[in-house]
Amino acid sequence: METTELIKKVRQIEIKSRGLSANIFAGSYKTAFKGHGMSFAEVREYQFGDDVRDIDWNVTARQNKPHIKIFEEERELTIMLMIDVSGSREFGTATQTKQEQITQIAATLAMSGIQNNDKIGVIFFSDRIEKYIPPQKGKKHVLAIISEMLKFEPVQRGTDINRAIQYVSNAQKKRCTTIIISDFFDAKSFKQSLQIASSKHDVIAIQVYDPRETELPDVGFMKVRDAETGAERWVDTSSRRVRQAYSDWWSKTQAQMQDAFLHSRVDSVSIRTDEDFVPALLSLFKRRS
Repeated sequence: METTELIKKVRQIEIKSRGLSANIFAGSYKTAFKGHGMSFAEVREYQFGDDVRDIDWNVTARQNKPHIKIFEEERELTIMLMIDVSGSREFGTATQTKQEQITQIAATLAMSGIQNNDKIGVIFFSDRIEKYIPPQKGKKHVLAIISEMLKFEPVQRGTDINRAIQYVSNAQKKRCTTIIISDFFDAKSFKQSLQIASSKHDVIAIQVYDPRETELPDVGFMKVRDAETGAERWVDTSSRRVRQAYSDWWSKTQAQMQDAFLHSRVDSVSIRTDEDFVPALLSLFKRRS
């Protein structure tokens, strides 16, 4: 992508994501992503019904009147966006590819986080950790992340969600909110790694998929290519048995994915490339409120 084209694209995404985060997600984001502790806010005079355990004895002694400590939720969060950059992200038969949908979603979440004074970090992963961007605050940081999402070219094309989950667990010593944005096409089970990670961090899963991936069209013989391995084969899509086998595979992989999320207590949402992601994210936020 040429520099001028990249700058233009970053600007377009910034305007859209900033508008969404400010006008639509503002309150929903804050209630969906809560702080991980309580911090001291102020001292005020004791009132009937207050918990005596909150009495500040030093201030009480100085003022000759009982005073209590007021605490508030620690709002500052660290948000880690785990973005799938494997070969399958390039697929798209509707108005956009999975990569474009993922970029829009990640940019909106990052912009929402910055507007709430949260730190945003990113992990690009394929079947290896492609790049790690440490969490920081600020608009400049988010724009750099958006630019990287648009121009980044991974070394590998495979998918290893286990490795990515294990990496974030080791990289982030303190509890953080980890958002995995992927199509979750991985031949290996990631259930155990997800369970371990969710016991330490607040993990959220956003699946992005294309409607054509859910079923094979009846168009006769069709040459298909695996975007991650490069393997090619001819498939007779006019065969009802072949189409049913593919449909069964899709249902099975979706069931396994949902089972992993359920047993790991991971909030999740699935979003198609041909649909507006805003209602889906708002629904996710509402369930977490």
